[in-house]
Amino acid sequence: MSQPVAPGSQRVPAERLTDWATHLLQAVDMPADDAALLAGSLVQTNLWGIDSHGLARLPHYLDRITRGSIKARPQMVFTRSGPGTGQLAGDQGQGIVVAFRANAHAMDLAREAGIGAVGVSDSSHCGAIGLYTREAARHGFIGLAFTHADSIAAPHGGTRPFFGTNPIAIAFPREGAEPVCLDMATTSIPWNRVMNARREGHALPPDVAIDAGGRLTTDANAAIAVTPLGGESYGHKGYALALMVDLLCGPLNGAPFGRQIPPMFGDLDAPRRIGAFFITIDPRRFAGGALLPAVVAQVAAALAAEPGSPRMPGDPEREHEAARRRDGIPVEPVLARQFRDWSERLGVAAPV
Repeated sequence: MSQPVAPGSQRVPAERLTDWATHLLQAVDMPADDAALLAGSLVQTNLWGIDSHGLARLPHYLDRITRGSIKARPQMVFTRSGPGTGQLAGDQGQGIVVAFRANAHAMDLAREAGIGAVGVSDSSHCGAIGLYTREAARHGFIGLAFTHADSIAAPHGGTRPFFGTNPIAIAFPREGAEPVCLDMATTSIPWNRVMNARREGHALPPDVAIDAGGRLTTDANAAIAVTPLGGESYGHKGYALALMVDLLCGPLNGAPFGRQIPPMFGDLDAPRRIGAFFITIDPRRFAGGALLPAVVAQVAAALAAEPGSPRMPGDPEREHEAARRRDGIPVEPVLARQFRDWSERLGVAAPV
């Protein structure tokens, strides 16, 4: 779901934002290829309408890189632990860069073994995890991705944060179109939407956040935690999913869990030590694999013919992308000011 856009926002072409962000990241010593990958990933996320994980996060990444809690040039180490398994030590690298590397290793393993599972340790915030599952699906694979985060979500029945938003992404190749992609938090909304609402003065939707007293609130400044997916009556489902994702990404990778994880917006000098987990499956190893992309397209067509014309997961993002490539990406007023501040600080011409 696309978030509200503040009055006074400026529309900026995606190409201009990508070029600007790439130059900023190179100015803080990120290698050119990694800078282009990170900048393009953030802009792509904005194009999908997921502004909570797009360029709004760039000032935070720059802050951590300049402070040293994210390394601009990490020495990542991949260790193959079995025919289809491996571990990537992220060396406190930028999470999106680390995650693309891990996902690429998972695809290499799947080409050889039919399935690849790669755990990540010692990383940082890796953005919208649909980036990685879509990449796998574009190469003909089924992609699954998971990551965890610091304590910003209250468990069902709890009154203070314990889990992260702990998202899940799954993507399938689709003939003649972009992959079908589920990319969802296990919470009502991502915490970054709370941060964006604070920055721009938006109210939150009802039933998605609680205050220090454990009460539901729409005041972003009063919110201390978001609620599990499913709300007051069915939040046990989102809570259980968050727990499972935390176990996959934390303890399985020798990484911290729950309240042990350093906060994203807390001590900016402390590395975050976040884990992630990627699974890539070669569908051709299964009975329906050869025809899978064509059948996925048939499923999409069959659903579209149903009453109400249901869309496939990921299709609303494609519609957002078409509109934003035409009209530009909205940059809200406070974010525009942050862009100008960083541009002046690093000697790069501002895009707004």
